[in-house]
Amino acid sequence: MDLTALIKKGEKQYVALCPEIDVVSQGYTIEDALKNLKEAVDLYIEEFGVPEEIKIT
Repeated sequence: MDLTALIKKGEKQYVALCPEIDVVSQGYTIEDALKNLKEAVDLYIEEFGVPEEIKIT
């Protein structure tokens, strides 16, 4: 399953967003923000499952 990661530079950290499931995380580097977002998305999916709108390929 492919999901989108949008990363934006904040004042002190990078903010990462997965718009398909509306999950946000952050980190001091782009790599950390992306790693933290992946973890947050995994936890979201574990807790709530994959939203019906998202195709699993």
